[in-house]
Order: sequence, then structure tokens, then C-alpha cells
Amino acid sequence: MIDVHVHAVPPNLPGTGPLAPLLRQPPAVVAAELRREMQTSGTTLAFAMGAWDCGDDDPLGINLTLEIAQQVPGLRAVGVADPTRTDAAHFLRVEELLAAGRVVALKGYLGYLHFEPAHPNYRRYYELAGKYKVPVMFHTGDTYSPRAKLKFAHPLGVDEVAVDHPDTRFLMCHVGNPWTLDAAEVIYKNINVWADLSGLMVGTDEVFASDEGREAAAELSHVVQRAIRYSERPNRFVYGTDWPLAPMTAYRDFVFEAIPAEYHEQVFEANARLLFRV
Repeated sequence: MIDVHVHAVPPNLPGTGPLAPLLRQPPAVVAAELRREMQTSGTTLAFAMGAWDCGDDDPLGINLTLEIAQQVPGLRAVGVADPTRTDAAHFLRVEELLAAGRVVALKGYLGYLHFEPAHPNYRRYYELAGKYKVPVMFHTGDTYSPRAKLKFAHPLGVDEVAVDHPDTRFLMCHVGNPWTLDAAEVIYKNINVWADLSGLMVGTDEVFASDEGREAAAELSHVVQRAIRYSERPNRFVYGTDWPLAPMTAYRDFVFEAIPAEYHEQVFEANARLLFRV
């Protein structure tokens, strides 16, 4: 099973904080907890989002993630595409990391950073992603920051760049929730667009097991099924948790129930292997 969306470090985005107290702990503590969660849930590969604005010596915000990955078999890094950086020296360093295979994807934090997907400052990232055959992931939908601007995080913005960059693969995180049907339309129209199912529910094991949690899971199951059905592309949805915002085993069970059984193999592993070329 492949979890395409976890956090091993604080994202360092405006207004977010660390996301979870665990991410403020030393790398060894984070690594131990992540290893335990992956083993318990049966997760063999996990892709961890990087941190924004880490300086010239860490142009994709992955250094701490790579340190943790040395202690977590199967953990890979996702680099942050920073639209505030436009200098040639920055992109030379980014390309060196891509050429060396240090990341499995790039991530654009739409909404948190006030740049639409079609902003010219993202263009070079898309070109490099196409060249080195890695997908570009976008945060889409609701955010964790009162300083974010939702208009930049709407999934319809991904349609424009999917058309303009046909050789680049794009992934909408969280299926654009709450605009899941809009996200499904973007997938239906564009063969180079995927979505992950991460972060649709957050909370502890107790939250997932509560009456309110089970009710929310049932409602979200209908939302996910409608998105898959509308898009007519079950091969464009991949599994993710948004750990540590949700426990891996409880979230796995939620998605297992939310998607039709005939799509389990695709969503939990096969689609991600195709998209991320692993």
C-alpha cells in the first residue's frame, strides 16, 4: 500500500503552525512514530511533503525529511515549488535535485501562498517536472490557515495548467474538498490530472470511532464515490492520509469502505505506481 501524502516536518506555511505537535519533536521521535504507523497499517511507501522557504541550501525544503527518511524504510520526499523564487540560481539547484532523484514530486501550496496555478512563477517548476517525469501536487480545497486565500486553492485552477502543460502530470490533493465535484470535472476533462484522497477526515482514533466520526465517514463515502463515478476515471485516484492529522490505520479503513471494492488495488497502490513511476 502506498500513502502519497504524509507530513514528517512542519510545512512552515503562513498561519499554519506545525500541523501537529508530533512534528515539533526531534527527527528520531518522528521517525519512530512514522515507522510504527506504517508497519501497523501495512504501508510500504509514503511520500512526505517538504517545508516552504528553507533557504538557498535547501531549495525544495527536503533536508529534514531526507534525514528522517534515513530512519524510515519506504519514506520518500516531496519538494516544495516556491513561487516566490524566480532567480536562475535557485532553479539550477532545484534541477540538480530532480536530476539526482531526490524527490518523487513537487508540491504547490495553493491558497497558503497567494499564487494561482497559472501564475508565471510556477511555469519553470512545471517544465522541470515534465522533463524529469515527476508529478506536481497541489493543495486544493479548504486550508488550515486563516491567512490563506481560498480562490487560489479552487481545483478549477488546475484545469488551465493541465491544458497548457500536457507533458506534466498534476495531482489535486484532498480532491479539492469541499469542491470535490469540480475536481472530478477537471479529472474527467484532463487525462494528465489525478487526485489524492488525503485529509478528508482528521482527528484521533477516538474521533474516527465515535458516532460523529462514523456519520462523517458515511457522508464522505458518498462524496468520494460520486467524484469517482462522475470523473469516469477510477485510475486517476490515489490513496493518502495526511498523517499525522489522521491515524494511518483508521484512515485506511475509512477509504477501504469509501471506495468500491473493485477499485481497491488501483487506489491503494497501482495508480500511485503509475503516477509516481515507482
